[in-house]
Amino acid sequence: MGFDYHSAFERRTDVCGGALVLKGTRVPVRTVLASLAEGASEAELRADFPTVSADGLRAVIAFAATSASEDLPLPPVPAVVA
Repeated sequence: MGFDYHSAFERRTDVCGGALVLKGTRVPVRTVLASLAEGASEAELRADFPTVSADGLRAVIAFAATSASEDLPLPPVPAVVA
């Protein structure tokens, strides 16, 4: 992915108890991910969390995609029989 999601997040002890949030907001990344998992659209998320930008939403999705690709156990690649 070409999106730099690292700069989109912050973790501060004085904001949401140190949870990972979208930078400049009090919106936890896990809250946005849970809303997406429940089927919320971008428009619904932006209405519910007006401080979250479209770039912020893309950053959350990029973060989830990267996390999943790094953390999921993948089955071994089958051997090619000649």
